[in-house]
Amino acid sequence: MAIKLRKSYRFALRSSVYISLVICFGVLVFLYYEDLLKEYWPWYLVFIVLTFTMSFVVLQIRVENFIYRRIKQIYDDVSLLESSSFASRPITTDMKTLTEEIEKFAKDKKVEIDTLKIREEYRKEFLGNVSHELKTPLFTVQGYIHTLLDGAMEDKKVRKKYLQRAAKGVERLIYIIKDLDLITKLEIGDLHLEWEDFDIIELIQNIFDLLEMKAAKKGISLVFDTRYTSPVYVHADKEKIQQVITNLLVNSIKYGHQDGTTEVSVENLIKNKVIVRVTDNGEGIEPQFLTRIFERFFRVDQSGSRKEGGSGLGLAIVKHIIEAHNEKIYVESVVDVGSEFSFTLERASAPKKEETAKA
Repeated sequence: MAIKLRKSYRFALRSSVYISLVICFGVLVFLYYEDLLKEYWPWYLVFIVLTFTMSFVVLQIRVENFIYRRIKQIYDDVSLLESSSFASRPITTDMKTLTEEIEKFAKDKKVEIDTLKIREEYRKEFLGNVSHELKTPLFTVQGYIHTLLDGAMEDKKVRKKYLQRAAKGVERLIYIIKDLDLITKLEIGDLHLEWEDFDIIELIQNIFDLLEMKAAKKGISLVFDTRYTSPVYVHADKEKIQQVITNLLVNSIKYGHQDGTTEVSVENLIKNKVIVRVTDNGEGIEPQFLTRIFERFFRVDQSGSRKEGGSGLGLAIVKHIIEAHNEKIYVESVVDVGSEFSFTLERASAPKKEETAKA
């Protein structure tokens, strides 16, 4: 540990002055009454200087050592809690500086403790959500299998129906586990992105086509905000961005009103960025939930009924994929009016073949 004393002589200086005044005054009185002052006054001045110097030196050394030993003990004790930052600081006997350092240390520790409490609450909530999401399909599969084992297997129609339902439960389990695996890779930075230039308009149209039947069941129209006559090229992982847009559109369908509309727009943001907006006129999200909707397994529907399907990881995956691209995602929502999710992407130039064709 580095040792650097910031000595304060104020205490020793003042104390030396007081001691010198008392002693020298006593000696002055003695010399005056003995009528020796005229004879010994040069020595008296030397005595004053020596008294002050000796007092100052002794007090400074004693006080410095006394305070330093105790302050060093404070540093050593605190360093047991903080082995990196506080332990590497120089020891100071300046009380003001020491007080400021201790207060800063205490404040930092309080922040760390608060953060740990929040993480602990999040961990408990996450484990509860994982348990809830997994046990529902597990119990479903278990129920159908036990029913078959108890004799329903003899009826071919019942057997086929129950096996199909059990298969759907297994598919849901696989779906949840795959999403958990993906989000884990995203969070630890273990996901490899395949960067390429592609037309985002074409990609969105393909997703519209894939989700057309799902949207039609609720009478929801998937549309662009305008007619895009020219491609808009972006530089990103095409497969991952397709997953982002798909998740956002699926959410808009799930929570959209019957016969509603989901609109997608692609706009130039700045010179090298575009922003993709997914806007619906559905249920909307209450303000207190807006800061949490990107958490794993968090659902706006807090009843626990899970009336809408899905793994509960869709928006968390969306957020991590966008952040893996070093981009930003935003959300705005008004209850019973609708929601708008938007994210940025790096704009790319048109491929050379495309440019040549236009020429």
